[in-house]
This record gives sequence, structure tokens and C-alpha cells, in this order.
Amino acid sequence: MEKIHVICVPGGIAPAAQRYGPLKAAAGDGIELHWKDLEVYRDAAPPSNHSVELELLGVDRLAASLGLERFHLIGYSGGGFISLAYAGTLPERLLSLGLFEPAALPGTMSPIEQQAFDALSSRLRGLEGGDFMKVFVGAQVKDGVVLPTPPASALEGMKQRAVGINAMMRSFERYGFDRNQLRNASFPVYFGYGDLTDDLEEVKAAILARLFSDLRVQRFSGIHHFVPPEQIYTPAHVAALQDLWQRGELKARHAVA
Repeated sequence: MEKIHVICVPGGIAPAAQRYGPLKAAAGDGIELHWKDLEVYRDAAPPSNHSVELELLGVDRLAASLGLERFHLIGYSGGGFISLAYAGTLPERLLSLGLFEPAALPGTMSPIEQQAFDALSSRLRGLEGGDFMKVFVGAQVKDGVVLPTPPASALEGMKQRAVGINAMMRSFERYGFDRNQLRNASFPVYFGYGDLTDDLEEVKAAILARLFSDLRVQRFSGIHHFVPPEQIYTPAHVAALQDLWQRGELKARHAVA
């Protein structure tokens, strides 16, 4: 039996191996997960020409190096934005799309999305390093959520992560995309989110439900955007992704037949 190949794109804080390590351990022998770290962190500083298109080319390069004409794609946070952009521009390459709390949806924002984006950008303006990260993290969870103090080892990378996230936010804002492109998706889509993350996640899910013909949404109790990955990839979440991948494989086989 051929293995199921999944390309995994992380967000702007933790690298792919850390973000998806618990998922790989739980997914099973028949699933091959491939890490795709963000291009914005390829060098010590973001490339001067950083763009969403650059990130999409990075996904293509990885798929080509693996000999994959079609594959499953999952994305978390900023990687969720990149994965949605890929799904809209190259839908014929994907067998399924799995999302967990994408940082934003590509394309023209609705008024509530724009308001949230502008408010976050305003709060972050002029901040650097740890100050930037503290505001960035705190703004995306519900009031009263207690966030863990990052270990001392993580503080050293705060400056690079803050610069990278800033570059990604600018790239997202510049990226031209028609959300109606997502209507061309023939593959199944999964959207997971935690009930302690900002209510904007429900807005995103509702928008995508009007665009994707096969979308399943799952809310997780007691979870927010910044819990450790082992708390995100619970047995229920892993089972939902396994079901997504199996449905994607089945749809592809039926399409060929």
C-alpha cells in the first residue's frame, strides 16, 4: 500500500519539526509527513523580496524534490495562509487541505477581518523582539487566558521571529488573491480551532464554508493558538486529519476512474 504524503507548513514562531512532531508520532506508519519551514526564515534576516509567491515556490520545490505530483497540505497560523493561497492558485496539485487557525485568509478582507488586522498592526507598530511577541501573542487569545512564560532558550530567537512575523504580515497584506478561486477546490478541507482563541476564527470558518464545497470544521475545548503542539494534536484531532487524508485519497481515485 502506497504511503500518504503530507507537506506541513508551520506558523511564524515554531519550526515545522517542533510544530508537527506530535502529529507525526501519532499519524501512523502509512502517513509520511514532510516538513516545509517558511522561506522567511531561510536566512538570518527575511529576504528583501519576501512575498507569498516566494513561499508558494518553496512548497513547489519541496514537492518536486520528493517526486510528488499531488499531495496533502496542512498549515498552521501563517502556514495556514500560505496553504490557502496554494490551494487557490494550484488546486490541481492538492489531495486535501488541513488548516488549524490560519493567521488570516488571503484576499480582500471583510470589514470585521480588516478591523482586526488594523488593530493588531496598530498595537505592534514600533515594537521589537520580546515586546513585539508579547503583544502579538496576547492579542490573539480571549481575555483571561493565561499564557505560559517562554523558556529562556526561546527568548534568544524572539528578535528574529518578530522580524519574520512582521515581514509575513506585510506580505499577506500585499498579496493579490481572489477568494472565489477557492471554489475550484475538488478536494476535502478541514478547519480546526480552539475555543480560547479570538472569535475571529469563527468568522474565518464561516467565510471558508461559503467557498469550499467540502469543508469540515472542528472546535476544540480549552485550546488556544499558542498551546504546545501536543495539546493541539489530540487523538480526536489526529483522527480527523486521518479521515481527511483518506477521503482525499478516495476522491482522487474516483476522479481517475
